Amino acid sequence: MSAEIEIRNVSKSFGSAKVLENLSLSIPGHEFVVFLGPSGCGKSTLLRMIAGLESVEDGEILINGERIDHLPPGQRGVAMVFQSYALYPHMTVRQNMTFGLENINVAKDVIDARVADAARMLEIGHLLDRKPGQLSGGQRQRVAIGRAVVKEPNAFLFDEPLSNLDAALRTRTRIELAQLHQRLRSTMIFVTHDQIEAMTLADRIVVMNNKKIEQIGAPMEIYDRPATRFVAGFVGTPQMNFLDVTAARPGALGLSVACGPKLSIDTAVAPDVAGEVASLGIRAEAVSLAAPGEGQADGVIDVLERLGDRSLAHVRLDDGQMVVANESGQTRLGVGARVALRFDGTKAHLFDGAGKAYHGREAAP
Repeated sequence: MSAEIEIRNVSKSFGSAKVLENLSLSIPGHEFVVFLGPSGCGKSTLLRMIAGLESVEDGEILINGERIDHLPPGQRGVAMVFQSYALYPHMTVRQNMTFGLENINVAKDVIDARVADAARMLEIGHLLDRKPGQLSGGQRQRVAIGRAVVKEPNAFLFDEPLSNLDAALRTRTRIELAQLHQRLRSTMIFVTHDQIEAMTLADRIVVMNNKKIEQIGAPMEIYDRPATRFVAGFVGTPQMNFLDVTAARPGALGLSVACGPKLSIDTAVAPDVAGEVASLGIRAEAVSLAAPGEGQADGVIDVLERLGDRSLAHVRLDDGQMVVANESGQTRLGVGARVALRFDGTKAHLFDGAGKAYHGREAAP
């Protein structure tokens, strides 16, 4: 089962604090959507409004064409998995999974079949007679997911479910969630501030910031064509480099950069940006090191992060700006080395003073 979810002009406040403002979003059935953004951007509040755990102040929420924002949580056809697992400590795993179904009088043979299927899918059959206190964090999270699975909901709602797990377990559980979605083909909405979770799980990412949606798109669309400077800086590790630039003339591809380099970018500069100070964004993989004087800007390596297959060189340019560049994992360069930077301008992004990207804007002939 799956659900088409429609959010129309939804707003939410807590007292005088506005959390969401006139937000609209359509989620097709079977899609895995990730709400991504910093703490306080409203992503968990939006998820809880879909679940019925928070009221809708203005606007409406529909599932499969039916308005549900006035219905209690149990009648919305959704199941939620919480960050804190929210398991009953005095009940066994089996009892935790069956409790909700028993409360709505589902037949015992149906309950047993659903629990058996979910336990097999999540590999927790050997845990059914244990209590939560006897389980590891990863096992508890699988039980919480299993409790949602047995409800056979139209949509699964995940509220930062991996944040309490250690790094290795987080990676494994992330893979298991992707496999679960492939098997069930249900609509899934996943809230996180972790961009790796978003990039690896989502069919589409909804990037949220400051009460609104900044951009919606497939993971690599978000990465390759960020709509705003915020998105460009939030998605990607390390964070995108930003340099102050001034467009040379209307429609020009040549840009004057404060630190000295003359870059050429393949995105047309809108006529109204000529002469304005804007921001040029460029990722570390589009910046390489060269011998002093053989690049577009010179500087000194302040920090060198060795990551195995590659290294990240944090270079302080002569004008004081910091730029992170990609370098070989076997580099012999070290902290204090003087280097030049070479920029691949074809992979650069230009943002105006309001932080909007110029991608796709046509320059005047």
